[in-house]
Amino acid sequence: MKIAVVGTGYVGLVTGTCLAETGNQVICVDINEQKVKMMQAGQLPIYEPGLEVLFNRNINESRLLFTTNLAEAIAEAKIIFLALPTPPGGDGSADLSYVLGAAKDIAGLITDYKVIVTKSTVPVGTADKVTAVLKANTTVEFAVVSNPEFLREGVAVDDFMKPDRVVVGTMDERARKLMGELYGPYVRQGNPIIFMDERSAELTKYAANSFLATKISFMNEVANLCELVGADVDMVRRGIGSDDRIGKRFLFSGIGYGGSCFPKDVQALEKSAAENKYNFKILNAVMDVNQIQKKVLVEKMRGYYKEGLKGKKFAMWGLAFKPDTDDIREAPALYIIEELLKDGATVVAFDPEGMPNVKKLLGDKITYAENRYDALNGADALLVVTEWPVFRTPDFDFMKEKLKAPVIFDGRNLYDLERMKEYGFYYNSIGRKVIG
Repeated sequence: MKIAVVGTGYVGLVTGTCLAETGNQVICVDINEQKVKMMQAGQLPIYEPGLEVLFNRNINESRLLFTTNLAEAIAEAKIIFLALPTPPGGDGSADLSYVLGAAKDIAGLITDYKVIVTKSTVPVGTADKVTAVLKANTTVEFAVVSNPEFLREGVAVDDFMKPDRVVVGTMDERARKLMGELYGPYVRQGNPIIFMDERSAELTKYAANSFLATKISFMNEVANLCELVGADVDMVRRGIGSDDRIGKRFLFSGIGYGGSCFPKDVQALEKSAAENKYNFKILNAVMDVNQIQKKVLVEKMRGYYKEGLKGKKFAMWGLAFKPDTDDIREAPALYIIEELLKDGATVVAFDPEGMPNVKKLLGDKITYAENRYDALNGADALLVVTEWPVFRTPDFDFMKEKLKAPVIFDGRNLYDLERMKEYGFYYNSIGRKVIG
């Protein structure tokens, strides 16, 4: 099948590449000429495990093409995916200008029936708005489909190729048949393609992300209580996670959620509720808890260094909002750095993938280390901020030689408490007793 994908961010590029992998002919279109030339040359603009192999294979076999020409991209496409940014506006609502602008452009170009799919995360009612824009600018037949993505950065390729479920919102029988044909190869093991109306599909994505964000925030609240009553949040997590009604995932306490999805999706769903005169109390609490939790590590540091943080040097392991990505959007690390710099401290950071993006944002406000151990040289303490696998089993004896003092503030609970005690570290984590 011939497919066009408008937008080549995380979602668009993974979608286009994975659709090409099952034999479809895919043209990805983007207005950024430099980015398009880079992709045409076989260079990925993002870091995503497993994507490079598929990307290069499908370029080499001419199933995956890139262009800045929208007309060229959609001319023969049966299905057009809109994978465009929907950033939060000043009031928290999703900005649909990119999506609606693309719909208007497409309307002026199509000459035969097309299925136009909103892959971007959009508020309830967006399919209606896209339909209205198209109807106002073309008399050609079309169908608008809502097909939200459920891709986790770091495992996005696996999520697309082997999805838990595919959600398709359409009441158009012709579009339903085409979408079923397109996604058939990805659900051969029996995972469902769930067809529903467009508004339900749009709400499904916001509801899913908001629920997961709620689980994270709930466990962070439990962790904070554990510290006050002398309980261990890891034991509590294991105790409740074995209940099938609760499940084991998204129960790890830490320093809050970040990234491109959870923060804006929770905010957008709350805004959508408010617009319909509904007070979504839980989501307001989730956002409040998360903002506080992002800075909880700094509060622990302020409590430990009674004389203040001015003049202190801190090593930071991790900048990306999660491991296996270079995405720093809404990353807790950025909030922690802001607080430390405000208190007069200096920061030396290491992240396997996130440093170039942070450098673009912060420049020389912090220092960037060549490797994890170089970051420790003469530092007063280590902060563990992102749970990259490379940070899980370090040489603790070597770390003690590098650090000015054996002090670790761990925002991801990577290390065993008894082991930290044996090595002689002061070790302060989340929801567990302090060692040292």
